Amino acid sequence: MNRLESGGRGSFEVSGRGAPRGVIALDVYGTLVDPAGIALQLGKTFGSQAQSAAQLWREKQLEYTFRRALMHKYADFDTCTLHALRYVSTSLEVRLDEAAERALLEAYLHLPAFPDVRSGLARLSRARHTLIALTNGTEHSARTVLQNAGIAELLEAVLSADRIRTFKPDPAVYALLDSIGGAEGQPRWLVSGNPFDVIGAKAAGVKAAWLRRDPQRSFDPWEFSADLVVRTLEEFCDELEGTECGHAQ
Repeated sequence: MNRLESGGRGSFEVSGRGAPRGVIALDVYGTLVDPAGIALQLGKTFGSQAQSAAQLWREKQLEYTFRRALMHKYADFDTCTLHALRYVSTSLEVRLDEAAERALLEAYLHLPAFPDVRSGLARLSRARHTLIALTNGTEHSARTVLQNAGIAELLEAVLSADRIRTFKPDPAVYALLDSIGGAEGQPRWLVSGNPFDVIGAKAAGVKAAWLRRDPQRSFDPWEFSADLVVRTLEEFCDELEGTECGHAQ
C-alpha cells in the first residue's frame, strides 16, 4: 500500500502509474478476507461449537455496527468486535478470561485471504485500476489483517469509516471515495461480499458488484440490485474488462 500518497486526513492523491482507468473499492471482511477462518482458533475454547461461534460472532459484530450508527453512539469496529465476542461467550455459555479474549482478538487480525484474491487484485492492478480498501474496520486493524493475509501490497490505500465515526451502509462512507485525487471523472465501483454493503453503495450512487462468496446466500429484495454478480475477483475482472485485464503472472 505505497502507491497512493496521502494528502492529509481528508484526501488522497493517486501517483506513479499513469492515468488510472477507474477506482475500485473493495470491502475487507467477507470480501478479501474470510471471517469464518477464525473457527479454527475458536475451536480451542468453544470446541464443537466453534462454527456456530464464528457465525454468531460475525452476525453480532455487524449488528452492533448497524445499531451504533443508527443511535449515533459511535464505538469503533474493534470495540464492536470485542463486544460481539463477549456476547458469543455468554450466549454459548463458554467463559473467556482476559487472556483468551486477547488471543482471539489477535487471531482476528490473521484472517485468511480468499483463494481468488491475490490473482484477482493483481489483474485489476495491471489494468491500471486504483484499488482501495473501503472498510468499517479501523485503519490500523484493516492494514494489519491485509498485511498478515499477504495482500496489502496489492492495494493502494485503506479508507476507513472510522475517519468519520460511522459505518457502512451510511452514504457518508461511500462519499469517502470522492477524496481520491487524480481519478476525477473515472468510474467508481464497490466490490463486496456483503449484500447490505452493495445496497448501500448503490443507494449512494456508486456502481457495485456482489461477490457471492456463499452460493446459498440470497440477495435482499430491495429496489437496489447489484450491477454485477460474480463468484470470484477473477470473474469480476472478466466481466469488467473482458480480456484487457490480462492473465495473472
